[in-house]
Amino acid sequence: MAVVHRSRGRRGRRSLHVQKPRGTLHPRVQAVGPEHFGIVCVDCHKARSQWMLSDFYGKVLVAPREVAHWRPDLEAALQLLRAALRQHGIQDVIVALERTGNYHQPVRRAFAAAGYETRLVHPYATKQFRQPANPGNKTDETDLAAIQRAAANGFGLLEAPRDSFWRRLRLLVRHRRDLVGKCSVLQCQIREHLTSAMPGYAECFGSQFWNHNVALLIARQTGSAAAVRQASADGLARMVQAAGVRYQQRSLEKVLAWAQLAAEADPDADFLRPIWTSLDDDRLSKALQIQALERQLAGLLAQTPYVLLLTFPGINVVSAAELAGEMGPIGHYANAKAITGRAGLFPTRYQSARVDNCNGPLVRCANHSLRAALLLVADNLSSCNRHFRALAEVWKAAGKDPRATRVKIAARFSRIAYQIVAGRQVFRHPSARRRDYLLEKLLAFHRQHDTGMSPTLADLQAALEQLPGQEYGPEALPLERELQKTRSARCRGSKAIGQILPIVLAKLGVGQVQSEAAGDQDPD
Repeated sequence: MAVVHRSRGRRGRRSLHVQKPRGTLHPRVQAVGPEHFGIVCVDCHKARSQWMLSDFYGKVLVAPREVAHWRPDLEAALQLLRAALRQHGIQDVIVALERTGNYHQPVRRAFAAAGYETRLVHPYATKQFRQPANPGNKTDETDLAAIQRAAANGFGLLEAPRDSFWRRLRLLVRHRRDLVGKCSVLQCQIREHLTSAMPGYAECFGSQFWNHNVALLIARQTGSAAAVRQASADGLARMVQAAGVRYQQRSLEKVLAWAQLAAEADPDADFLRPIWTSLDDDRLSKALQIQALERQLAGLLAQTPYVLLLTFPGINVVSAAELAGEMGPIGHYANAKAITGRAGLFPTRYQSARVDNCNGPLVRCANHSLRAALLLVADNLSSCNRHFRALAEVWKAAGKDPRATRVKIAARFSRIAYQIVAGRQVFRHPSARRRDYLLEKLLAFHRQHDTGMSPTLADLQAALEQLPGQEYGPEALPLERELQKTRSARCRGSKAIGQILPIVLAKLGVGQVQSEAAGDQDPD
C-alpha cells in the first residue's frame, strides 16, 4: 500500500500560477502580443523620478530619463509617452512604480489621471530582481530594469482603491496614535524632572499618578517638599478647592506624609520646575487633541459595520476604530485568512528536500500597521475578556511563548471579527453567556468624553442603522434602565441623556417608558 506523505506546512489550495494574484497580466499580454504590450517603469525619489518605457520582453523603447515632480514636467513626460506608444504600436500598457513611502504618490496620481493603470512594486521585489542581474551595483537604471522584470513576472500589484471616507478614517487613526506616542514620551520626561525636584512624590499616587485629580495640581502649585510643609493641610485644601477640583482628604494626608520624609531635592530644582511644567502644558494640550480625535473616530466608526465589534466583550471604540482604519472596507477581504495574511500573522517557513522548518518567526514583509492594530486588540482581550484571559493563562501554564499567545488570540479574533463585520451580525460565541450592548457602550463612551447632545444622538442613530433588525429589542433593554435612572435621580448630565434616550428608544420601536415613583422631581 502506498504511503502518502503530507506536508507539515499551512493547509490551503495551491496556486495554479507562479505570479501574484493581484499582479497577473499575462492574459492581457496574450491578447495583444508581448511586443505590443508596454511597461512604464518608474523609480521614485523625493523631488524627481526616473522612468523608462519597454515592451514585455524588456526591449527599451524610451531610454531612462528624469522627471521632476512638477505639473509641467509630468505633462511633458505623458506627452512623450503617448508619442512613443503610437510610434511603436503599443496597444496595452501598465505603469509600474516602486513604492517609496508617499513620494511615489504625485507620479502615480498623474499617470492615473491620464488613464493609465498604475501598479506598485515593493522595494523588496525590486531588490530581489536586481541582485541576480547586477550584484553589488545599485543605480537608477539597474533599479528600473529590476522593476520591469518584477512587473513582467507578476509582482507589479494592483491595490484596491479607498474612497475619501476610509482614507480620512485611517489618517485620523494614525494621527491619534502618533499623539499618544508623543504623550508617552512627555510623561517620561515630566516624571524624570519631577523626581529630581520632588523625590518620591509620584510614588504617593502609584499607578494612578497621571489620572489623579490632585497629583500634578499640588506639584505645580508647590514645587518642593518644603513648600508642601509650609502650606499644611489647610493650605493644600484651599489650593485644590480654588482650582475647582474634587479631592479626598486622605490624598492630602499622603502628600503631607511624603513631605515630612522626602529626601533632599536636586540643587537645580527651581530651574527644573518651569521645564517640567511647560512639558506638562504640552501634554495636556495633546490630551485634549486626543479626546477630540476620539470623538471624531467614534462618529466615523458608527457609519461602518465595524461598529458591531463593540458587541464583542473587551473591544472599545478606540480599538475598533484602529482596526477599521487599518483594514479598510471589509469587502476587500475574501475570508478571515486574508486578514491575517495581509497582517503577516503567520510563521516563516523553510523547506528543502526532507528539511521542513515551518514554525519560524513571523514574516517580515507584511502590513505592520494592521498587525499592530490586531495585536493591540489581542492585548485588550487577554486582559479584559474572560474567555481569552482564561486561554492565555492555560497557554502560559503550558509554557507557551507570550508572543505566540498574542498571535493566536489575534488570529482567533480575526475569524470572529470577519463573521461579525462581513455578516452584519452581533457577537455570538459559546464562551460568552451574553454579549455587550452596542448602543450602551457607545453612549458611555460619549458621556466619558463630554460629547454634546447632537453629535451623540447622530452617532447613536448611525450605529443603529448598522444593527440587525432582530437585535433592536435586546439593545433597548439597557437604554430603558438608563432612562429610568435619569428620571429618578438628579445625576450629572442626566438632562441631556434624558433627552437623547427617548429618541433612540423610539427608533428601536420601543413605546413610551413609564418612570417608577420617586421622591425627587423629574429633572426632565
